[in-house]
Amino acid sequence: MAISTATFAGGCFWCIEAAFNALDGVKNAVSGYTGGTTESPSYQEVCADKTGHAEAVQIQFDDQQISYDTLLMAFFSLHDATQLNRQGNDIGTQYRSEIFYHDQQQKSQAEAFIQKLTDENAYPGEIKTVVTELTTFFPAEDYHQNYYLNNPEHSYCSMVITPKFTKFKQQYKAQLKA
Repeated sequence: MAISTATFAGGCFWCIEAAFNALDGVKNAVSGYTGGTTESPSYQEVCADKTGHAEAVQIQFDDQQISYDTLLMAFFSLHDATQLNRQGNDIGTQYRSEIFYHDQQQKSQAEAFIQKLTDENAYPGEIKTVVTELTTFFPAEDYHQNYYLNNPEHSYCSMVITPKFTKFKQQYKAQLKA
């Protein structure tokens, strides 16, 4: 078993984390912050859009069970990659679409995947997702971890995440954990 790490930002981390944690081969997905300049940022600082960090999810996965390309496909199915610095009503640079690569292989795969989506006209608009080298990932506060699973009745969760997560589970039925 070879454990690898991937990091993605695509809007609110609660949805992204729940979806990735549901995939077979994903050992753990952690909500956090990356891509900015503030050391050890808090949720309040990131939400104030003053840290430069994005809400992101760092994924530990068994690359013998699930490929990085499958993670990329899942990532692009979870958010609208054509929106700049927002996802739906979540607005600000902390909600940007960004892939944080851990090595040159991930960088090449992410860039090729975006080019493929562009060539196929997979979206009605230009893909705004950027590919950036990961510097430091800061895990979010404990109450953000597994937030959706622990708070499915929260209004944001039931109105925004549940429909996305339901669609995701139907789309990735064959790749879900038992």
